Amino acid sequence: MLNKGKNKQLITLGLSVHRPEMVPAISEQMRRHEAIFLEEPPDAGFEAMLAGHLAVKDYLAELDIEYPAFSQDMCYLLRELRADGKHIFQVEPFWEILLSIHEFFADGHQPGELQKNTIQYPVYLAERNATRALMAYYQTVMAGSFDDTIRAIIRFARVDAARFGLRDSLRAQEIASMVKQYSSSYIEAGMMHYPMRRLLRQQLQPEDQVKVVFLADDVLKSPGPKGHLYSPGDQLTLLYIFHPATLDSPRERMLAARSIIYSKIVQKEEVTEDLHTFPHLRDELGCLRLARLLSLKDCRRLFPMVRRAGSYEARGIVAEYLSELMPQLDTNFKTEIERANPENDSATV
Repeated sequence: MLNKGKNKQLITLGLSVHRPEMVPAISEQMRRHEAIFLEEPPDAGFEAMLAGHLAVKDYLAELDIEYPAFSQDMCYLLRELRADGKHIFQVEPFWEILLSIHEFFADGHQPGELQKNTIQYPVYLAERNATRALMAYYQTVMAGSFDDTIRAIIRFARVDAARFGLRDSLRAQEIASMVKQYSSSYIEAGMMHYPMRRLLRQQLQPEDQVKVVFLADDVLKSPGPKGHLYSPGDQLTLLYIFHPATLDSPRERMLAARSIIYSKIVQKEEVTEDLHTFPHLRDELGCLRLARLLSLKDCRRLFPMVRRAGSYEARGIVAEYLSELMPQLDTNFKTEIERANPENDSATV
């Protein structure tokens, strides 16, 4: 029911990862709300897909999607929710603006022609700076020194934090203007968008309630020592989002160093089997536990050994290194190392 009065808004910011095993948990949360705001820009075929007039596979074939199994399962879920009367919106202004910039360039225009007094200009700068820094990191990690790679990661994390800040600000503003119509709203977001809670609170009335749900923690029932399932690289970026003045601290270097190793050992491919065991989440949790054991010196030693290795090989290298280095590890950590060893039958977790 549309909320035409001044009753408080009940808003849930659902932080999750885009993996097929998360769809049931996302479904449970979405069904509790009247309106659903998806983390994606508006698409011409979306309504036709929801109504069943456009096949899911045909709809997805026209999109550039990173996780096909997750996207397919979400489309079928959203069809059910629409049939149940849920109000579903695609709201991601940053990417919508970025698409308009790409179209502007495709028409033969140059970056210098972007008007500096429009929202397109800061979006263009944020994306350009982050892309350049990411490309520089990729080049450095393959050919540069360990210290150069640390510096490249830190540079990327800083500009990526600025990009996230602009993206979340634009999305919070647009969603805040829309949720007023509904008694309850669910906002889909990736794990990195936790700062949106603060931005939404700034846009809403004092009596409105904004609740954050960490879906990955809920399904695993075992949040890590930091409280949530954030990789070292994610923690570094969040550090700059919340504390942009941070400069040359030991924590920065430690997180950057661990992120190098973590990114080499974590599962990259989308798994579609045995989803009830949460293979991606448990893999990420295991890799996080391993990364937290590494000192800066450990990461420096491991860097040349894993820099050109695939995740399967790199995981075995790190597992063997830790097993030899830390025979005093407790049972839980030893279990994680055994699961990470490619010679173990359970290494495909």
